[in-house]
Amino acid sequence: MELGGRRGVTPEAARTMVRTDNTVIAALALKRNEADAMICGLEGRFARHLRNVRLIIGARPGVEDRDLSALSMLISQRGVLFLTDTYVTIDPTPEEIAEMTVLAAQEIRRFGIEPKAALLSLSDFGSRECPSAHKMRKAAEIIHSVAPDLECDGEMHADSALSAQLRQRVYPHSRLKDEANLLVFPDLDSANITLTALRTMLDALHVGPILLGTDRPAHILTPSVTSRGVVNMTALAVVEASQQAQAIAEIGTAAPR
Repeated sequence: MELGGRRGVTPEAARTMVRTDNTVIAALALKRNEADAMICGLEGRFARHLRNVRLIIGARPGVEDRDLSALSMLISQRGVLFLTDTYVTIDPTPEEIAEMTVLAAQEIRRFGIEPKAALLSLSDFGSRECPSAHKMRKAAEIIHSVAPDLECDGEMHADSALSAQLRQRVYPHSRLKDEANLLVFPDLDSANITLTALRTMLDALHVGPILLGTDRPAHILTPSVTSRGVVNMTALAVVEASQQAQAIAEIGTAAPR
């Protein structure tokens, strides 16, 4: 048995964790339908909370546990910008990047915003041959295959992503039109560094991290989150739980009797 990142725990140790670990308690309540959503992470390490969420709640059908990812939303005077994956996968594969992009696009649509995704790299539409360029290029191919309606392109520089005029000069045949509102990064280092830098420079409100791909609404915040951030994520989790319950009810109504 593995719980809280520990292998081979004794039944007594497991009983203790179930009584004392708040994340385990919340996840079990969610799993047993005694709660509709959960928020954790104000204390302790993100990775430990993530292990418990993966173990107890798991991924929703069609999503691998390894494909869970985190989406961050920054709200500033410049507008709304989404970034992924900002907290979960250190070095994602092209397949994982494609999965997280599709999941992020689905989440963004829940905000009433049409996603426009840019897959970022130090290469700008073939200007450099490097591992990140090949990774993002492959991810773009997968996305175009599995989600042809998603406005997405890559690999590209961040300035090309955020300036349609510059992108038009660099690569006029891009599938991405206008300014990107979803930035997809080749690894966790670049995503998390960009998130914290932009949040500070723009004095932006950070909503997230929004954990994507779980079977039930479960989100892991960070110890630096503000009280306003907790309120925002709680509201988001409530809406997510309500929409999920409505979808389940509609499926039940449509099922043959």
